[in-house]
Amino acid sequence: MPFHHAILPNGLTVIGELDDQTHSVAFGFFVRAGSRDEPPELSGISHFLEHMCFKGSERRDSLAVNRELDRIGAKHNAQTSEEDTVYYLCCLPEHTAQAFEIMADILRPSLRKADFETEKQVILEEIQMYADDPMSVAFEDAKALHFGAHPLGRSVLGTEQTVGSLRVEQMRDYFQRYYGAGNMTLAVAGRADWGEVLALAERHCGSWRGEPALREVLPARGSHQFRTRLRSDDQQETLVAVADAPPSESLDRYPAALLATIMGDHTGSRLYWALIDPGHADAAEVSYQPFDGAGCAFTFVSCDPEHAPANLTRLRNELQRLQAEGPSPDELEQAKNKTMARIVLRNERTLFRLMSLGYYWSHHRQYLSQEEELQALASVTLDDVARVLRAYPIWPETVYALGPRTDLQPPG
Repeated sequence: MPFHHAILPNGLTVIGELDDQTHSVAFGFFVRAGSRDEPPELSGISHFLEHMCFKGSERRDSLAVNRELDRIGAKHNAQTSEEDTVYYLCCLPEHTAQAFEIMADILRPSLRKADFETEKQVILEEIQMYADDPMSVAFEDAKALHFGAHPLGRSVLGTEQTVGSLRVEQMRDYFQRYYGAGNMTLAVAGRADWGEVLALAERHCGSWRGEPALREVLPARGSHQFRTRLRSDDQQETLVAVADAPPSESLDRYPAALLATIMGDHTGSRLYWALIDPGHADAAEVSYQPFDGAGCAFTFVSCDPEHAPANLTRLRNELQRLQAEGPSPDELEQAKNKTMARIVLRNERTLFRLMSLGYYWSHHRQYLSQEEELQALASVTLDDVARVLRAYPIWPETVYALGPRTDLQPPG
């Protein structure tokens, strides 16, 4: 599939991986701004601004945005993480021009004070909703415990205090700093004409201004602390363990991703056989998350509170065994096959391919084809895995327990 790349005179990067064999087109604006870029007193402003972009521009209000996109059958949404805010859309190729104009329009929101105050209540309710979900609370608390004062420890949603204190003037200033053309990447995947893409970008985004925003990339290593938090009404004990892992810019991200699959894939992994299959836990999974300058592997376990002490010991034993022995050749091969199959199946959908394309360029300023990604995974050796385990030990870890028990002890 041909890859295209251009930079508009105003600094907006435009990339595309186009395929005439598909029957849809997806495009997205990748803004290099997330919770790690926020001052502590503005925690949550990136996610709040994501919501505000859908409240409308000078040309159309939020009702018009939704009606016009519904009329052409477009699937659209946005998401905010620690490092990015992404606005994306997928539609039939014949609606590309209209859909593009609407998405570009909402990326220049009016940020009206009345809308700001209304949406603030929506965000506060969202924070309260996630506070009712044990896994969400445990994840946020474990991340904060692991990273401490490092910006990666901040919540994407922010807190009721920080969001409640935000003023619309602060959001306008934040928008001017981070939503400039030079701090964004426009990515397109699927069936489209590159000439038309560039013409649309020039027409609807060419007047945007703004330079790239600098991100302070500080080194990060976890605290390796142990902490419990009482939630007496929970029916389950939620355990989260966090280990250091390679950053996104390191090629060691490939063996790290395979290690996570070996240890905690939802089927056929070491934790599956040690915890789920025998009935000791109802959920056990490991997720590798790379960031700029840092990375971590999250282990999630949900179980009956009665089984929590033994499961902490089982978790420690499995992690220590993998640390000491490494995986077997068969385990590594199985992890490769699983991971590569998922990449291929996922990328058959233009929206998923868009995300891979945009995120990689936004962080690395390079194009990574599917074939190159598959080859990078296929070439990982047992020696590569051993090197990563030496550089980023998976035990000891930061361990956090949430639920009706506070008598749990660190598992050795």
